[in-house]
Amino acid sequence: MSNPLFAWQTSAWDYFQSLRDRMPHAFLLYGPQGIGKSLFAEHMAQSLLCERPDAHGHACQACGSCGWFLQYSHPDYRRVRPELLDEEDASSVEADVEAATKTSKASKAPSKEIVINQIRGLSDFMNISTHRQGRRVIVLYPAEALNIPAANALLKSLEEPSANTVFILVSNSLDKLLPTILSRCHKFALAMPERDQALAWLQAQGVKDPDVWLAQQGGAPLAALDMSQSDNRGELDDFLRQLSKPSADASLKLADKMQKMEIITTVAWMQRWLYDLFSYKQAARIRYYPRYEREIKALAVRVDMNSLLRIIKNTNERQAIASHPLSAKLFLEDMLLEYSALFA
Repeated sequence: MSNPLFAWQTSAWDYFQSLRDRMPHAFLLYGPQGIGKSLFAEHMAQSLLCERPDAHGHACQACGSCGWFLQYSHPDYRRVRPELLDEEDASSVEADVEAATKTSKASKAPSKEIVINQIRGLSDFMNISTHRQGRRVIVLYPAEALNIPAANALLKSLEEPSANTVFILVSNSLDKLLPTILSRCHKFALAMPERDQALAWLQAQGVKDPDVWLAQQGGAPLAALDMSQSDNRGELDDFLRQLSKPSADASLKLADKMQKMEIITTVAWMQRWLYDLFSYKQAARIRYYPRYEREIKALAVRVDMNSLLRIIKNTNERQAIASHPLSAKLFLEDMLLEYSALFA
């Protein structure tokens, strides 16, 4: 059987295997976004439920348990994540039957949070006997999507775990989790892959210019693959071109154009651009946007360091509230006008 993991996860898997004889009741996998943490968590879950794991602990993919798992129908497995992620996964299936499923009635927008009813729904699952007296496994991601009531409800389960139950939480940002949740989980770091590993994987997926996409995503290969296939590629190029030629008029036009995009994504693009300006000014290095080296170099000469540090701080603060702006257009205008003023 072939190894189902990414090449950069082998050492992490070996560490997980070393814990099997003293299995924690709750894991917290953490690391940069876009390196395959949620897939690793599901590999862990399937291996814990598999009836005939191989010598390295990987699920056999052939037993009845693996069959149920792959169909998401295993009686001892639950996956908890925001409703929005389930909607996105279902979108490709829905597209095939779009004509049959269209309705004139507007539906409620899917939640970006993990809510308390999802956690309460685990109670019955954890209080019934497991199938064939084995383990039950709960995978939850991203853990920072837990709202406060849901996090408090989960904490009770982590404090008083049911027998033979293993929680696997996945997080991109530990500082957004309650300290009490952190203290009750076995923290398990997953590292960013080496650049050569990530490039080789992207090339194997047929990605053109993998070095460009990998740089834009900070070295995260799955994020690079997603972006290389995303409908947002054109918007990113337009955004960077405008940043390379800052002006107040262009900022207002760009805000009007970008207001319907996910604001968190747009702010992240700005954060990376500002980081490259700072990095080039300090050390003549560019991390995220090497294609724009000439433009970044010219802008770095024009910008004052104190002003640049101030706008970096302000943009970081904007990212913290980007999920719920009162007005997307005004939010973007404020950010982009502040940026263009650096070079006025």
